[in-house]
Amino acid sequence: MTLKIAFLASRAPVAQTARAVLIGRYGNVEPEEADVIVALGGDGFMLRTLHRAQTLPAPVYGMNRGTIGFLMNEYSETDLMDRLKAAEQEVINPLSMQATDQFGRKHRALAINEVSLLRAGPQAARLKITVDGRVRLSELVCDGALLATPAGSTAYNYSAHGPILPIGSDVLALTAIAAFRPRRWRGALLPKTANVRFDVLEADKRPVMADADSISITDIDWVEIKSDPTIEHRILFDPGHGLEERLISEQFT
Repeated sequence: MTLKIAFLASRAPVAQTARAVLIGRYGNVEPEEADVIVALGGDGFMLRTLHRAQTLPAPVYGMNRGTIGFLMNEYSETDLMDRLKAAEQEVINPLSMQATDQFGRKHRALAINEVSLLRAGPQAARLKITVDGRVRLSELVCDGALLATPAGSTAYNYSAHGPILPIGSDVLALTAIAAFRPRRWRGALLPKTANVRFDVLEADKRPVMADADSISITDIDWVEIKSDPTIEHRILFDPGHGLEERLISEQFT
């Protein structure tokens, strides 16, 4: 059976060139008509493609035409049809973020990797952290904090010295970014069902922004985050190179 493929590419010239070559070899359909969506770019473009495709029936198979490519497969112009038919599927749920800014405006966004809160001025942020309605940390003075999914645990979370999470672990990583007080607090592992709220203390003096997969909101008053099991992102990987293997390999490099 010949698969109908929708090729999407980032703006990078190398990705656009690859798209033209692959379309010439395999043809192209619109994402709504595709059996498989092939994303050409880096991890940032892959995240944008997954968000775009979340209501479509086709899974997404990425080929790296960017820099890191943790969510991508190796690029090759040959045997693509066989690779797609043999690919293994990973299903991940995004984080749902609700936020209110200092002007009372409501914001919503989804994040496949993480939701991060970052100081937006010269002074450190002051955050109160509540988990499932219980205050767990009355004051965290820091450059920021983030809540990461297992799929996103090797990204910003790992750079901030957070743990790498196995895909099937059903936990989230709550990680501090340059914590000043409590100085040695590195974060916590929370169940996937947890509802996490950040309240910004002294928001006028110490402004904070929130970011959900590059969707940024400024002048945050509070943010609530939880996993959304009703949304499933389906990603295809070459056999033996799925997210589980990549998460393990990352810890030995």
